[in-house]
Amino acid sequence: MLRHYRMFAAYNRWANTQVYAAAAELSDAEFRSDRGAFFGSLHRTLNHLLVADRIWMKRFTGTGEAPTTLDAVLFGELDALAAARKAEDERIIAWTGMLDDRTLAANFTYVTVVQPVEITQPLSAVLAHFFNHQTHHRGQCHMTLTALGRPSLMLDLIYFLRSEGREWM
Repeated sequence: MLRHYRMFAAYNRWANTQVYAAAAELSDAEFRSDRGAFFGSLHRTLNHLLVADRIWMKRFTGTGEAPTTLDAVLFGELDALAAARKAEDERIIAWTGMLDDRTLAANFTYVTVVQPVEITQPLSAVLAHFFNHQTHHRGQCHMTLTALGRPSLMLDLIYFLRSEGREWM
């Protein structure tokens, strides 16, 4: 499972690079327009992804900034958001690279943001959610881009594995 999660960390960085490159082709008005995604616009959805990753990484590592709301807008401009995203993706890759089998199999306890209660689950299950959450909202980013008339992105894991991700096969 360690290799699996490390692969997902690398895939996450690759997929985010694709989404941010597509976002850079939009006008500011398009980037901020509400297209019906859970967080409305591409701007707010990309902010949410960074917010959630920072919350989880603070839980996992005990370090870093952790917003207190899931709809926080950390960055108003795409360039700053993209730089923060890149740094967070590298942080995720570094952290998954330090995990070991014992840690992955252990229980992990955290407090939720929406309804502050303590939850204890195996870290492996929490990591499955962590990466699935990113994929879920990147799908909404894809929907937003296509609603804006942009080409569909090839974000499937298999495309990563056939290109930059060959080391994981």
